[in-house]
Amino acid sequence: MLESGIRTLSPSVGTAPGQRTVELQGLGAVCLQDRGRKTAFPESGRVGAGDTQHRYRVVAQRLLICPFRLCNENPLGMNAGAADRAVSERDNAMVTRDSILAAYERIRPVVRETPLEESAGLTPDGSVSVFLKLEHLQHTGSFKFRGASHKIALLTAEQATAGVIAASNGNHGLGVAAAAQARGIPAEVYVSSQVSPAKAQRIERHGARIRSVGDDPLTAELAARRAAEESGKVFISPYNDEDVVAGQGTIGVELHRQLARIDAVFVAVGGGGLIGGIGAYLKSVSPATGIVGCWPENSPVLHQCLQAGRIVDVGEQPTLSESTAGGLEPGSVTLDICRGVIDRSVFVSEAEILDAMRLILETEHWLIEGAAGVAVAAFRKEAHHYAGKNVVIVLCGRNLSPEALRKLL
Repeated sequence: MLESGIRTLSPSVGTAPGQRTVELQGLGAVCLQDRGRKTAFPESGRVGAGDTQHRYRVVAQRLLICPFRLCNENPLGMNAGAADRAVSERDNAMVTRDSILAAYERIRPVVRETPLEESAGLTPDGSVSVFLKLEHLQHTGSFKFRGASHKIALLTAEQATAGVIAASNGNHGLGVAAAAQARGIPAEVYVSSQVSPAKAQRIERHGARIRSVGDDPLTAELAARRAAEESGKVFISPYNDEDVVAGQGTIGVELHRQLARIDAVFVAVGGGGLIGGIGAYLKSVSPATGIVGCWPENSPVLHQCLQAGRIVDVGEQPTLSESTAGGLEPGSVTLDICRGVIDRSVFVSEAEILDAMRLILETEHWLIEGAAGVAVAAFRKEAHHYAGKNVVIVLCGRNLSPEALRKLL
């Protein structure tokens, strides 16, 4: 059965050194190891084992406990899929229609409402009504400015003075740097050795300080989070933050207002913040809308994690979709969010991504990056399923590396 509700409890110091316990109103006690942080608890995650688990967040050194219990006998008669969906809905409680609408109102003064334009070039026979969400026209050339602006809008004066830390090999770093510059606060962006020099220079031009760590984005991300914990600065994750996901979800608010009926939305997937935010909002206002996750075959990281039911290491190959590449941070909130909103998954090859980017350049005269090409390529592959339907493709960015641009041209 499912136990609902959020309980706010103060952690109490346990008898064992380095541990703390919290009483869960009749559900026993949960022990968490002290990891040497300011509190004994990671920022969010699950605790418990077996048939009983509890999802929590740490807010102001207090635990927000979202308990649920799925019993083996399944007294509600739910099948496995329904049970998974129920758990996902419980986990998604912190990224809701209301939280996304609140984010929309907070960032309206600083973000662009990007156009939604119908495209005839993607289905010459007119069998599908295709609409392109031109998020590549957003400030900094990507949707990432939304989530970064929302997180920075929520900072207290003290937090703003201290500055923020982020990790990104490109678009998220640009978004954080620009949003921090707009508020007049310092920002540091951690990157890996894979970062394009052109993108690193753009981040620096927005006033952020670059720190290079490791050979892959996940290593840089974990180092950035550790630096934030040690310094007391706010870490702005590219995806593992409900406030950032809510900011990205404001695209869903615009889509719902721009098009009366949306049968499906195609979204490229990296860490899951974009599709998680859009999906969370659209599923709340238009449950019949299909949310289609689009991955490069060379980097299906979140999909493999969803298949495994947990975050796992996934081997990757180089991809034109640079913005979606990289591993998932342990404990990422997007795993559960995406499990609850993605209806269909499509995988595309590097040749299909490149062809899609060229098609948009030839038919729409837009230069888009590889991640946006992934969504276009996925639709082209699946178009026959959507005859007579209204389909939206999110063009999520335009920030190509010089290497990708040479391949395109």
